Amino acid sequence: MSNKKGLKIVFMGTPDFAVTILNKLLEQEYNIVGVITAPDKPAGRGRKLNKSAVKEFAESKGLNILQPTNLKSEDFIKELRNLNANLQIVVAFRMLPKVVWQMPELGTFNLHASLLPNYRGAAPINWAIINGETKTGVSTFFIDEKIDTGEMILQEEVKIESDENAGSLHDKLMHLGSELVINTVKLIENGNVKTTPQPENAISKTAYKLNKDNCKINWEANINTIYNKIRGLSPYPAAWCKLQNGDDVIDIKIYSAKKEIATHQFETGLIISTKKEVKVAVKEGYIEIIDIKLPGKRTMDIKSLLNGYTFEKDSKML
Repeated sequence: MSNKKGLKIVFMGTPDFAVTILNKLLEQEYNIVGVITAPDKPAGRGRKLNKSAVKEFAESKGLNILQPTNLKSEDFIKELRNLNANLQIVVAFRMLPKVVWQMPELGTFNLHASLLPNYRGAAPINWAIINGETKTGVSTFFIDEKIDTGEMILQEEVKIESDENAGSLHDKLMHLGSELVINTVKLIENGNVKTTPQPENAISKTAYKLNKDNCKINWEANINTIYNKIRGLSPYPAAWCKLQNGDDVIDIKIYSAKKEIATHQFETGLIISTKKEVKVAVKEGYIEIIDIKLPGKRTMDIKSLLNGYTFEKDSKML
């Protein structure tokens, strides 16, 4: 017998990924007594305050919203206690202090977009593709003191297609994750949860936070490494490099590409362009650029770019 009415859930999350999961909980008629999300941030030229995707959605559903700047502040802890939740669910939020995750009697569980213990950290979806994985998945686990190390509850696997990018994989994992969260909540409400400790000494791959350095394309790398980096960072934050065209050196972003295995005598990084295509010579062949962004311009396909932009004879990617 389900005791759905007995569950009082606090949901914590910030981006679109979390919205889909919160919506699924509401569709299943779970009682969400509070939503914790990031404070509004100034954005754009006017520095207008931007609400998180979760806040916008929670407002549209009339849910009770808390936006603490400090998760350890006495005022926030008091407000959280007053919600009297017995379960907390965390999806793409931030690290919680012990006083928060220990609070509900049924625990606090997290949804993480990888097959733990692999890809603990900030950018699991991107790194799975960047590293050329052929599968990934979603995991639920009870939160403990460290990041993404708690006892596992459920896990679901999914194939990564050879031409998949981070955007399409994000959407796949978001929908798979919403099902996994519901299944996890059902186990908890029925008292059927069995957890598995994550192997302590497993050699696992890390999902490092993305920054300008680790998003830069190294054209000396092998063709698969370059191709995987481009799709693993698309559509956000995008792989980038420097383009030397005549006397100009500019930063560009590449959003999609194809790889072509071939033998050639060209110098690595050299651009071979025709009226219809642009290829970059790499060690095992060519990377053909499909979508690109120049400084101050919108993202465009290569044919549109070639209508108004010329690559000089010795232009190259640096």
